[in-house]
Amino acid sequence: MPLQLTGAPSDPDLLRLPWDVPLEKWPEHRLVALPRGISRHVVRFARLSGRVYAIKEISEHYARREYRLLWDLHRLDTPAVEPVAYVTGRTGADGEPLDSALITRHLQFSLPYRAVMSGTIRPDTLNRLLDALAVLFVRLHLNGFYWGDCSLSNVLFRRDAGSFAAYLVDAETGELHPMISEGQRRHDIDVAHTNLYGEMLDLEAGGLLHPSIDPEQVADSVCSRYHALWGELTSDEIIEEVDWHMIDQRIRRLNTLGFDVAEMMVRRKAGTGRLIVRPKVVDAGHHQRRLLRLTGLDVEENQARRLLNDLDSFRVSYGLRHEDEAIVAHRWLAEVFQPTVEAVPEELRRKLEPAQLFHEVLDHRWYMSQEAGGDVGLHAAVQSYVKNVLVFKPDEKALISESS
Repeated sequence: MPLQLTGAPSDPDLLRLPWDVPLEKWPEHRLVALPRGISRHVVRFARLSGRVYAIKEISEHYARREYRLLWDLHRLDTPAVEPVAYVTGRTGADGEPLDSALITRHLQFSLPYRAVMSGTIRPDTLNRLLDALAVLFVRLHLNGFYWGDCSLSNVLFRRDAGSFAAYLVDAETGELHPMISEGQRRHDIDVAHTNLYGEMLDLEAGGLLHPSIDPEQVADSVCSRYHALWGELTSDEIIEEVDWHMIDQRIRRLNTLGFDVAEMMVRRKAGTGRLIVRPKVVDAGHHQRRLLRLTGLDVEENQARRLLNDLDSFRVSYGLRHEDEAIVAHRWLAEVFQPTVEAVPEELRRKLEPAQLFHEVLDHRWYMSQEAGGDVGLHAAVQSYVKNVLVFKPDEKALISESS
């Protein structure tokens, strides 16, 4: 069988790689030294025309199967490495057949978990990484993907502009279905718990875990976060029209679980719709930077988070999901934030800075809507907040001036 490269390679130099040599014996000048995770197969990185490719030696059956699975996941917008091609018909210089190879594009700025944990990892860093793994696990299951071998070893972690994300790097044991069954889902969770517990014990034995981190609790916590997130994202919420209070409720519940919202959308069918949210894990300061970039508002982190939640709700409420984020932010600033602040009598505005004032109006609207059983609207919330809350507050600006 002649050498065959199947896929959509954009670099013809891939054909010129030494496919007649076992991967573990490839010359150094062909390779790039990058951190590698634990793998049952030989994996190497090659740089061609400024791009880096990950190449895994594997049997023809699994190379073909994994390539197709990764393409399906890519089509479903699931966080996974991008497949490029697979190579079959490899023959050594001695005429003996060699294993096939799967080629994927290296995920820039990503690291295997052992590289991330190369020093004694702090508990809060580990928690964010495990949160990212829980998000990936849920998203795979929502797309009907049965993993079969969920573990830290089969994931790459990426930090980008304050966000943390986990990407599937090994789909060898996976299966894609129109919908995952409850039995498959539960078995996947059991396998994940066993694998994670073993990996944490391994890190503990190597002195890479903080003394306060308990391996079994880590495995338990990932599964607990998975269940909470799965329940939040799959709960039936059929709606007839987009309601601000309902959207805010969903965001608050995700925030309580420790997640932020990467995207929200309403999927409509036969006159009704379903609110769908996509979670993400973020680093400290992410919200401040994003809000400053979009609106020019320079506020504290928790204020920025609250304002961005309202901005994202505004985008969904007005059907602006596909509009440019900067344009939506400009509209929100002009149509929501500024009118709300300006609706407060001028003599009372100095009591709080604008971002804190807007945040407290939103909280007041939330409690009013909870009591009313539906959204009371921003105008009513502002009027009630000024009359029942703001007039009794001290003038923070004056207090700061007096103490300085």
